[in-house]
Amino acid sequence: MVDAALGAWLDAHAQALDLGDCDPHSVLSQLAGANLLRVGIDPSQGGSGGTLADAVDTVAGVASHSVTAAFVLWGQRAFIEYLLHSPNVRLRARLLPDLLDGSLAGATGLSNAMKFLSGIESLQVRATEAQDGWSFAGRLHWVTNLRKEGFVVAAAIEAAAGSQPFIMAIPSHAKGLERSEDLQLMGLQSSNTAALDFNEVRLGRDWLLHHDARQFLPAVRPAFLGLQCGLSIGLARRALEQVKAHLEGTRSVLNAEYDEQRELLESVVNELKVGLLEGRFLTQAAALFRLRIALADAVASAVQLELQASGGKAFLSDHGSAFARRWRESAFIPIVTPSLVQLRAELQRQARESVA
Repeated sequence: MVDAALGAWLDAHAQALDLGDCDPHSVLSQLAGANLLRVGIDPSQGGSGGTLADAVDTVAGVASHSVTAAFVLWGQRAFIEYLLHSPNVRLRARLLPDLLDGSLAGATGLSNAMKFLSGIESLQVRATEAQDGWSFAGRLHWVTNLRKEGFVVAAAIEAAAGSQPFIMAIPSHAKGLERSEDLQLMGLQSSNTAALDFNEVRLGRDWLLHHDARQFLPAVRPAFLGLQCGLSIGLARRALEQVKAHLEGTRSVLNAEYDEQRELLESVVNELKVGLLEGRFLTQAAALFRLRIALADAVASAVQLELQASGGKAFLSDHGSAFARRWRESAFIPIVTPSLVQLRAELQRQARESVA
């Protein structure tokens, strides 16, 4: 799903993207130029056709070259998915063309909301009624794809007492919205990841994505998590490709483990795609959680096997820089929201309730 030109660009810039030495603005334009933002979207909406499973393949394809770029793609594509699920047709018509061609950055902003949906934490942005809309106050601590040239971010909003939480699209030009400097991450530095402060941000109802967060969030969760799984799929595949390149001589002892990991990975990927296409995860969220955990475990195993297959060369700066980057990228997979700890806690909670 990644053409040769984009693959070459990503490989050439992967290290710089990870360390923050590459202009973050260029990432989205490269992805848009390769038409990756349109995959899995109906042509009537400006897409190139295909399914959500195909969109997962695009994230995986990019992640096999650069998880930073794939993280940006996930953020953009997830926001597009929110817009496609929104009943606000006028907002979709206004924003979607610029999102699809990459001239406008879309940020998910719903990591906090997904944890709220599982009862893990409360919503971090609050609304008070204002003339023709609302005034918002609060903070989103970690949001990706907040391109300084302009963005729109989705946020779940805690309404006044007695009212249901709702989902808003917040444009970067909104008065009172402040973007922090980029967070100082161990890697993925060119992903435009920052915090957002809401200081009496006023917006009208024309920016409303959905009036009921508890209805909207379960509907978009399969896309949110499914696309996110592409990060793990691509990184694990690339590590295993590197393993295969070293399976000769004394390292042929790793053949059986390589075959086992590769077969297990592709089995989980197939189960993910089938579940997305059948709509199974709309009612079986726990099954999707387990697949996300399984893919994160696959990444950890694949990178560890790559280290064994590469030997001491992987620890030399001149030869092992790509491996070191993949090692840092693999450290991000378990903690991206929802983290593996949060998913396992939610699965335990569901298990307890099922026997209560």
